[in-house]
Amino acid sequence: MHIRLLIAAACLLGLFSTIGASLPYPILPPLFASGASNGLNTFLGLPPKLLFGLALMINPLGLLIGSALMGPLSDRYGRRPVLLVTALGAALGHIITALALVIESYPLFIAARLFTGLLEGNGAVARALLADRLEGALRVRAMSWLNGAFYLGWLAGPLLAGATVVLGLTVPFWIAAVALVGAALLVAVALPREAPSLATTSWWQVARNGHALNLLRHTELRMLFIVQLAFTCGVTAFYEFYPLWLVEVAGYGARGIAWLTAAMCALMTLTSLYAGGPSTQAPLRRASWYALACAGAIALVGLGNVWIALAAIVLFGVPNALYNATVPAWCAERFGALGQGAVMGLLSTTFCLANILMALAGSVLTLVDTRLILLLGAAFTAWSAWRLQGWRAQMAGVAPVHPAR
Repeated sequence: MHIRLLIAAACLLGLFSTIGASLPYPILPPLFASGASNGLNTFLGLPPKLLFGLALMINPLGLLIGSALMGPLSDRYGRRPVLLVTALGAALGHIITALALVIESYPLFIAARLFTGLLEGNGAVARALLADRLEGALRVRAMSWLNGAFYLGWLAGPLLAGATVVLGLTVPFWIAAVALVGAALLVAVALPREAPSLATTSWWQVARNGHALNLLRHTELRMLFIVQLAFTCGVTAFYEFYPLWLVEVAGYGARGIAWLTAAMCALMTLTSLYAGGPSTQAPLRRASWYALACAGAIALVGLGNVWIALAAIVLFGVPNALYNATVPAWCAERFGALGQGAVMGLLSTTFCLANILMALAGSVLTLVDTRLILLLGAAFTAWSAWRLQGWRAQMAGVAPVHPAR
């Protein structure tokens, strides 16, 4: 396969998948925090903010399971079939989500978001596809382009939601379903059929014994998990709750949230297009500075006035894009011998776990003040920056991890 076509297929799949995942961010806060009662925010008489936090948590829970499993499953069954099944399944999930919004069924909405998240955990497979076929500087740059596609999805999803929600609450989800069907067709055309695996293990054996969390038996990967979890706890606290902050403090609605999110994601996308080039500084050293800059931006949202916070939300995109262009490429180089699908799945799993933890914490802290969850996230990300510096010193001269013989 031509290298450019492979990269384009991976990036477009990442774009369409992320568009679907990012749609609810500008839609949900007004549904749960505007004060108007509906079948979603009155479920069982629970506080609307608590229901909002649970609605945020459930999709990442699906992503957590999917990210841990899809990478190893693709190592066993091939990248192409796993990408086809997950893209079509996620499209079905968006259709069920639209139905849940029509009938205002909170349980069906939760189930649909869980199912969709499970199948949208295929980002690890797209990363593994690039890690398999590319090497060196081209791999780093392609990873950066793939990250740019994910960021562009975070831009296009909120924009799509803000532009089309006026036509009907379910319209964005129908568009996302069609886009994912298109992504499946692209994968079918662009990726060649793979030779059947000679392995005899069942999918259940792979799921049980080959999931990404098995990598935590390696000391270095346990440290990667801890540091990455701290960083992504800060990032997900920011992603999940700055829209609620915008509703409560800045008086924004769905369209305002969509446009501000679009500005941030546009800056992330532009940054990622130029990230991944050669550097004289060690990757972990660069990552620590990027993490510290992210922590500063998150803290400014929690502490600053409205205008400072709005600027910080947009500028957050720069260090976040640089961090995510640096760390996955470094992991592919250092830990690739353990299976690129599993390694990329571990990164995706960590992000999903952070989503769940911060959604749970935020559902409680926002009952007091939404700024508390943002400040907690800033503290986690600042700690990750500090720990990356120490870890870099510890790892100096240590050989890459290889499978046990």
